[in-house]
Amino acid sequence: MTLKAYAADAKSEWIKSSYSTSDGPDCVEVATAPRHILIRDSKVPDGPRLALSPTTWASFLPYATAETTDR
Repeated sequence: MTLKAYAADAKSEWIKSSYSTSDGPDCVEVATAPRHILIRDSKVPDGPRLALSPTTWASFLPYATAETTDR
């Protein structure tokens, strides 16, 4: 898997994780770009982003879902 820093895109619509709260440390947002799924820390909106291919994102999701349901 290749992770790359991705420049800010003012056109991206960021969606905050439903597991994130304004009080907690787990604040993750995602957005779609033409060829990537972007991931960032919602507490640092101008900070670094990860850009994943749609295939890599789809491969990651079952692991993220399993982690949240195991709590």
